Order: sequence, then structure tokens, then C-alpha cells
Amino acid sequence: MKYRSPVYDVIAVPIEKVRPNDYNPNKVPPPEMKLLYESIKEDGYTMPVVCYYSKSQDVYLIVDGFHRYQVMMDHPDIYEREQGLLPVSIIKKPLDKRIASTVRHNRARGSHDVDLMSNIVKELHELGRSDAWISKHLGMDRDEVLRLKQITGLASLFKDVNFGEAWRPVEKET
Repeated sequence: MKYRSPVYDVIAVPIEKVRPNDYNPNKVPPPEMKLLYESIKEDGYTMPVVCYYSKSQDVYLIVDGFHRYQVMMDHPDIYEREQGLLPVSIIKKPLDKRIASTVRHNRARGSHDVDLMSNIVKELHELGRSDAWISKHLGMDRDEVLRLKQITGLASLFKDVNFGEAWRPVEKET
């Protein structure tokens, strides 16, 4: 079977069935949100919101496109024009890969909130992902992963780290 990109199967989903994820570190300042609103107002939705469909909850969880979703939620004129339907493309991935997808989409466009990125590294670590996996899938070097782990201050994040022997206690002379 040949691979088919999700963008070829965009569907119209009632916005009431779409939910933000709880891990997105991307923040858009008010001037850029205003610009996004103007873009959607003038050009319509030109990119779908990427979601994961949770069959058990019958909801679409946002992987990428939260701010496009937010525009419809915040602006009745957009909601009415679009008849409450949001263009969605669906990816079928487990949580760790959805988190990685979110970060890749965001990093390809702009900057991240450091504290929220630290929480993502923590969550991926708790899901059993190694520093190498996090580094590879989020497009970070290992030093960046280490710095983000340090920000959370959790010792459990360092349990598998081999530290050098550059420091040794000085023995007292008697």
C-alpha cells in the first residue's frame, strides 16, 4: 500500500467536537493572533487543523493548528461563515508521537515557551522516551534536552545520566 498524506483527506468537523491538547508549548502574541484572524477572514481556512480522533470520546484532539481553532472559537463572524465547521486532517499516532509532531510543526514556524517545553520533555521522559529519542524527534540537540530537564528540577529525569568524575570530594588531612 502506498503512503497517503493526511492532507488529502480533509474533513469538516463541528468545532464542538474539537479539543485542544494539554501539552502545546506554542504561544502567539496578540498582534500575530490579530493577523491570523485577518488572514482567515480574508483568505478563509487555507490549512486544516491536524487532529487525532479519539473514538472512545468521539472527539478530535488538536495536534497542530490550535490558533486556527481559537480564531473560530473567539470570532462569531468566522464561526457563522464556516457554519461551525473546522477543516481537519487526521493523524493516527500514539501520544508520544503526537507530542513530537506538535513540537516539529511549531519549531518549523517559530519559538516556544521554555517552561512549557520543559514540561513536554518531562512528559516524554515519563512516557519512557530516552534523551536520544527526544532529541531526534523534537529536533533538539542533547544539551538542549538536558537544559530543559534541569529547568523542571526533577531528579528522576537524571536517573539514567552518567556523570563524569571531574568532581571528587577532598579527603581531610590528619
